[in-house]
Amino acid sequence: MRKHCALKHGIFKEFLAEFLGTFVLVLFGCGSVAQTVLSRNTLGEPLTVHIGFSVGLMMAAYVAGGVSGGHVNPAVSLAMVILGKLKIWKFPFYVIAQFLGAFAGAAAVFGLYYDAFMDFTSGILSVTGINATGHIFASYPARHLSILGGFIDQVVGTGMLVLCILAIIDGGNIGAPKGVEPLAIGLIIMAIGVSMGLNCGYPLNPARDLAGPRLFTAVAGWGMEVFSTADNWWWIPVAGPMVGGVVAAVIYYLLIELHHHREEPEKPHEEEEEEEEDEDDEDSSLKDKYEMITMS
Repeated sequence: MRKHCALKHGIFKEFLAEFLGTFVLVLFGCGSVAQTVLSRNTLGEPLTVHIGFSVGLMMAAYVAGGVSGGHVNPAVSLAMVILGKLKIWKFPFYVIAQFLGAFAGAAAVFGLYYDAFMDFTSGILSVTGINATGHIFASYPARHLSILGGFIDQVVGTGMLVLCILAIIDGGNIGAPKGVEPLAIGLIIMAIGVSMGLNCGYPLNPARDLAGPRLFTAVAGWGMEVFSTADNWWWIPVAGPMVGGVVAAVIYYLLIELHHHREEPEKPHEEEEEEEEDEDDEDSSLKDKYEMITMS
């Protein structure tokens, strides 16, 4: 009974950590986009958005890292399941917490900038057009991007995110000093943002794109256009990152982690006792022989 209660308490703590971590990520990330768009680029630019998401992920990792690992991303959690670093039964709890945290973060951004939204849009919330604001919360593809191109973009981008995270937390690799891991992970997002952000703005996270912000905009006034725009684009930032996370986990394991030097396991305690008994038997037999010789 006590063990069962401890187990429930443990997963509850991890659930809350993932919820709060994802909330922090979306609040800083989407908040930086909102400030840029609603100020008509007078108080923000692409670089400030990159900084917002990078620092947001870094702070999310600091908030949740010591409790749940600070995944704040279903693709990362799935990769950890594949590598045996997260128990599979915990995966649904992590994903639900991430979805709820992202939804709450999107709601917080909307509430924080509600007056600015109304002033910018004249009360008409839209996904397309000169006063579009849907892209503040969720990703939408550039005009040149095809569905296949977008899927590949998300597989590659998320794959690089997961690959680098695994390298940072790998004790058998160089890794990062204790306590500095979140900073290093935040720099991954900065690198992806400045190199892979053209196509669709590097969502890389089903919770940060679909379950929280996109669903929030659907119920907060933007309507079902958030799903139908760009040939039903919404599923690409969901499926692509999940595939990319799994591919990266397999690649890192096969090419790096599998080849780590592992120390030989120590002999079992029973074998040590048997060896000690054999040595004692040899000592006693030698002693008996010595006594027989001296007596003769």
